[in-house]
Amino acid sequence: MTSTSPPRFRRYTPDVRAAMLIEAGLACLARGGIQAFTVDNICREADASRGLITHHFGSKDGLLAAVYAAAYRPFLSEVAPDDGSGPDLSHLINVAFSDALFSRENLNIWLALWSEIAVNDALRAEHRKLYALYKSSVMTAIERQAISQKKSVDTESLAISFIALIDGYWLEQHIDPVGLSPERAKAACRTMFEPILGSLSCA
Repeated sequence: MTSTSPPRFRRYTPDVRAAMLIEAGLACLARGGIQAFTVDNICREADASRGLITHHFGSKDGLLAAVYAAAYRPFLSEVAPDDGSGPDLSHLINVAFSDALFSRENLNIWLALWSEIAVNDALRAEHRKLYALYKSSVMTAIERQAISQKKSVDTESLAISFIALIDGYWLEQHIDPVGLSPERAKAACRTMFEPILGSLSCA
């Protein structure tokens, strides 16, 4: 009887295989930053052939853009829900410093992605699209808060400042969680915006 070797790669549906490549890309970034985001590493992690990256994403840069969207998605789903309702500012602050988003792996992933945006056109385009969704949701939350407090504000400028402040505190809290705890970071955000927008709930 002639023995046959098992196929090197298992068959998956296209959606599952694409998701596996994205997860592999995230794992590579978490372990070794952008230098570890190589076709060989990703294919080894996903147990996939090199051609599948081109097939599903067009190029390694296309995969990186998809990885960026996947990294953004858990936060964006909280701050910009599909129904367009948008959360309030306190919810945005709480989500930014939630346990679900805080991990050493997340820090490694975001540092790698942020450093690459400036030099990668595909990644920059994805960033602009997702940032616009994020900013729009923050603007909605600011507008609602301002209306409830009978205040007139520049919603776009405040939204840009709000996002920059959240990013800065998030990064500092990751770097030194002893020096800046999540609760202290959240309190600092409220201290910055309450004089402009009125009292923000701590819930």
